[in-house]
Amino acid sequence: MKKILAIDDQQLILLSLEKHLTDLGFTIQCADDGPKGLKLFDEFQPDMVIVDINMDGMSGLEVIKKIRHEKNSDVKVLVLSGNTNEDTIIDGFDLGIDDYMKKPLSLNEMSARISRILGIKLQKKSESDSKGKMLQRRCVGVVIPCYNEETRILSKEFTDFVHSNLGYHLCFVNDGSTDNTLEVLQNLAKGREDHISVYDCEKNGGKGEAVRQGVLHLSRDTQLDYIGYLDADLSTDFQDFDDLVKTIETSDFKIVSGSRMSRMGANITKESARKIISKTINLIIRNILGMSFNDTQCGAKIMDREIANEMFKDKFITKWLFDVEIFMKMRKYYGKDKAISYICEQPLKRWIHADGSKLSMKDSIKIVGQLGQIAYYYNFKTKSTVIPVT
Repeated sequence: MKKILAIDDQQLILLSLEKHLTDLGFTIQCADDGPKGLKLFDEFQPDMVIVDINMDGMSGLEVIKKIRHEKNSDVKVLVLSGNTNEDTIIDGFDLGIDDYMKKPLSLNEMSARISRILGIKLQKKSESDSKGKMLQRRCVGVVIPCYNEETRILSKEFTDFVHSNLGYHLCFVNDGSTDNTLEVLQNLAKGREDHISVYDCEKNGGKGEAVRQGVLHLSRDTQLDYIGYLDADLSTDFQDFDDLVKTIETSDFKIVSGSRMSRMGANITKESARKIISKTINLIIRNILGMSFNDTQCGAKIMDREIANEMFKDKFITKWLFDVEIFMKMRKYYGKDKAISYICEQPLKRWIHADGSKLSMKDSIKIVGQLGQIAYYYNFKTKSTVIPVT
């Protein structure tokens, strides 16, 4: 069978390509940067090269240029890239590439194009396994905090998502659970370690600390472009979360936050008493932040890895209001006007209140006191570190 060399600086993508192409019967070698790819090219002598464009160090176009001009090779070249710039695509074809596929892309469509380029007929036996599988434009890490969630974790929804959306890594954080949550999570990750991991906190530190530990853990993985978090009960579903990701990757926003705004065409349900308290608390939050947020407390947010590192490096001072603290930190770090331009609040299409919420009505009253703590701490106790705009 034909030999394929895949070059991409994101391991999640390479692992998915390697498995899919191996299942189709190809012999495949992978490299996570341009120089390694060129070295493998000489040793492996592939029939086709699959390469990404936007890689650190040597770009995909530079790799193709060296293959065509320095090595004088007419090997088949397929580009898989999130770069949709027209000039870049034309440059690729000027260098003699055979096809250019824009991420996100279907693995089955990629297989069909490989078959056409190489002039071979592929077996269709793997299509059922790969049906609906998509290579993402960017790699995304998602933190999912869990405390005593053994009966609420929707395992099939999580496994189905990572099976179909290649480029996502889910990190479940066990926040010192006293039930069998850790065992449930470990079983969920078993055999899927490349796409699902479990971070265990021995002691319960609250949701904010669990998310913070998970974000810092994921931020060490340099292949991740974005890091976000999501509630374990999936009150915000993956379709809405993926929409948040699409917004941040096609904009200059540093944080995109879900918003549970009631409106035509959306399915947003809350308990009536909780809805009234939520509106009251949100009014106080808007006054403290000095920013007109509709919903700071939605448990679905995505941010670029660099800002995630900065916003989560220090512990939060409150148990439930870490979301508000993130926005306060953004305001102090960038200044109010710049912070507002970097944060997008995106309405969700669906949000369902899940039974078994850890936050009681009594806790909701305590939140008002914690908001006072936040106002004092960030407005008077800490110094601003405003980053100059260049």
